[in-house]
Amino acid sequence: MNRIKAIRMAALFALLAGPVAVWMAPAAYAQNATLSGTVLDLTGKPYPDVTLSIKSIETGKEMDITTDAKGHYSAPGLAGGTYNVDLKAKDKDQKDMLLYQTGLKLTAGTSPTFDINLKELQEQGKLAAVEAERKRQEAEAQFQSLKTHYDAGIAAIEQMKAAQTKLAQTPKDQQDPVKAQITQAGGTAVTELTAALDLEKADDPNRPIVLSRLGEAYESMGKWQEASDTYQKAIALKPDVAANYNNLGNDLAKLGKVDDARAAYQKYVDLNPTDAALAWRNFGTVLYNSNRMKESIEPLQKATTLDPKNATAWLLLGIAMVNTMEFKTVGDKITPVMQPGTVEAYQHAIDLDPNGPIGAQAKQGLESLQAMGVGITTKIGEAPPKTKKK
Repeated sequence: MNRIKAIRMAALFALLAGPVAVWMAPAAYAQNATLSGTVLDLTGKPYPDVTLSIKSIETGKEMDITTDAKGHYSAPGLAGGTYNVDLKAKDKDQKDMLLYQTGLKLTAGTSPTFDINLKELQEQGKLAAVEAERKRQEAEAQFQSLKTHYDAGIAAIEQMKAAQTKLAQTPKDQQDPVKAQITQAGGTAVTELTAALDLEKADDPNRPIVLSRLGEAYESMGKWQEASDTYQKAIALKPDVAANYNNLGNDLAKLGKVDDARAAYQKYVDLNPTDAALAWRNFGTVLYNSNRMKESIEPLQKATTLDPKNATAWLLLGIAMVNTMEFKTVGDKITPVMQPGTVEAYQHAIDLDPNGPIGAQAKQGLESLQAMGVGITTKIGEAPPKTKKK
């Protein structure tokens, strides 16, 4: 009895002296696994600075591990279970590019080696799907970048057009700031649309559209040569877009390339015969505004024949004929020789716009012709006598 009591007392004293230390391995640590291995590139050499994204199917937890200079990696502390492994590298724009995808299962408490040899995988044809996905991602990113540049270019063109409308309504002594806006917006449009073109492939079906808008940007800046060159590139890729020929004709006419412009307008008419009158009227107007009166007569005659109810075309035709008429000298008298149809052109403009600005200009033209028809009396080599003021 005394012996039992003594044993109990000894145990009590031991407890009072301090807790009994018992070592136990952490349960979570015992379940972890370490995955390691080496990544080799498409030539079979160590692939440094590539990332393995190791994601648990069960928990969704993800770990990113980067290979060292020897292509080696080590991923400790992975719980047992099933994982997806993505091998990624940075592209030229420092964006993640998927190289390879696979899955694996880890057993708790193990340290398996998992090597990835891209050269062998490619030879086995196991990279085909991933390569296709990589190309798809690249194409999508490129398209988004292209669209961003294209949209910015179109927005700049709209800003430029708005500024040009404003310029027409602004007094001349206040136009400089508006002109600066046009120049700035035009430069932005050209820069952005050129960047979009640089991102497009040569056979991209949308390339002619971007070229057409770039030509429009050049036109708005008065860069006729650049505009005509750009429209010709668009036509070479898609020769059945009628509008490009009309725009090309405008630019060539402004450059003084009348024969080439005529050919462009004719092609427009061939593709879009219902707008033939508009095409020839555009041609004649551009030549007229470029002070090429003689060359403007033929297209304006075509335009008025096809569309005899356009007062502006008749007025321009009449003015062009007056400005190109010849004079004959008989003795000391100089008499104008009007081209056939001059008076009729003015009269048509008056009939179509009797009370408007077009009709008013046509009436002034007829009055001038009537005054000139009397003849100018002078002697060759002498200036006409001055009219005395009343």
